Amino acid sequence: MSAANGQSILVVDDDDSVRESLTYLLEGAGYQVVPAASGEEALKLVDSAPFSLFLTDLKMPGLDGIDLIDRIRERQPGLNGIVLTGHGSVDSAVAAMKSGAYDYIAKPFDVDELLITVARAIEFGSLKRENFTLKRTLRDKYRFGNMIGASEASHKVYRIIERVADTDSTVLITGESGTGKELVARTLHFNSQRRERPLIPINCGAIPEHLLESELFGHERGAFTGAAATRIGRFESAHGGTLFLDEIGEMHPTLQVKLLRAIQEREFTRVGGNKPIRVDVRIIAATNQNLEQQVREKKFREDLFYRLNVIPIEVPPLRERRDDVALLVDHFLRRFNEGKGARTTGFSDEALALLTAYDWPGNIRELENTVERLVILEGGCMIGPEALPEKIGQRNVTAAMGRVVLPDDGLNFDATVAEFEDALILQALERSKWVKNRAAQLLGLNRTTLVEKIKKKGLEDRFSPKTRTRQVEVPGSPLSQ
Repeated sequence: MSAANGQSILVVDDDDSVRESLTYLLEGAGYQVVPAASGEEALKLVDSAPFSLFLTDLKMPGLDGIDLIDRIRERQPGLNGIVLTGHGSVDSAVAAMKSGAYDYIAKPFDVDELLITVARAIEFGSLKRENFTLKRTLRDKYRFGNMIGASEASHKVYRIIERVADTDSTVLITGESGTGKELVARTLHFNSQRRERPLIPINCGAIPEHLLESELFGHERGAFTGAAATRIGRFESAHGGTLFLDEIGEMHPTLQVKLLRAIQEREFTRVGGNKPIRVDVRIIAATNQNLEQQVREKKFREDLFYRLNVIPIEVPPLRERRDDVALLVDHFLRRFNEGKGARTTGFSDEALALLTAYDWPGNIRELENTVERLVILEGGCMIGPEALPEKIGQRNVTAAMGRVVLPDDGLNFDATVAEFEDALILQALERSKWVKNRAAQLLGLNRTTLVEKIKKKGLEDRFSPKTRTRQVEVPGSPLSQ
């Protein structure tokens, strides 16, 4: 795939021959070129379509190159510009660079030098826009603590965390595997007054029953075979801080009784001991099971359930917060690019639409693994729909030989039709550089009808190059635990 693939360049020069020469050279290198004969015309084009770079003459009647750079920076802060001029001098070069130009090339220019400078400017501009969007997306709209999410479902979780984090109330976090329950627990702890004290996690489903009691409460020397020394348990280690009981639904009923007493009395006895030990510990528990159902089936103690379920927080599955997919993809893309030395430039609109439409049964953990795999296998290019795993692309309507192919495992008709419609609209918008009149013509729709569909589906908020975050670096981990 060409490095210039999908990159659009605005060329601004009042000299017809220069515009034509630049257009010919850049299109020959694989770029999409839009010419403009004046600074005023260029501003109108910048307002109507996104560009990866602009080249401008320095001396032009009306709006000159320096003024044009200033105006474009107001409209698109991350868009880089290269100044071309026949008046090559130190003063004009310095003025151009101070106004925000990426570089300065004097006419007549060397073709190889021009193409190398253009490629570097586009790459640098991508990083600059990334920096700008990072600052914008670090607002509360997109994150709470180290959690990433722009959906209303995520904000509902944030609001509960904000209200209860700085209390000592017991919290029960529920949700499917991979939705980020542990991260919610960590966010609660590190936004509380206990943040300077330890957060001690224990996975109740990963430790055999006969060892779990000792892990929780510790044991005295000689309490059982192999107990060569006294050992402090997780309750004692968490004194003054928070104890996170993950997968609490897997705990054996016998041990549930002892846990209930420890929570109620704030004291316990080590295995093999007889001296009560008092602790100041906040309890946060999590499970991917339906504890109320387990209570009805006599698999989980009712009194323990009510002790744990003081503040319930349900973390919704990723399929119920699809607006978070793009932000999470951007986060993982950035992380894996850096961690694995890859240079994947991003996901196309069609690929991102398919990722957003997929149900993600493994939730954020599955999304994270998918992005990692794609970065490794497709590194160094824009990832399109053809690169996605078959289960993601093929679950949508596939047009082949003029017919619709039904997947072997069936599909949701209404959802599939909606996804197919989204994909067609996004293709038209991408091909027309988001000029809605042209997109409507490509789709054979009235412009008003298309605008209504875009608004109803939220496509512009999610996919428009002007508002979409492509590579967002957010400190900490997303909801992926």
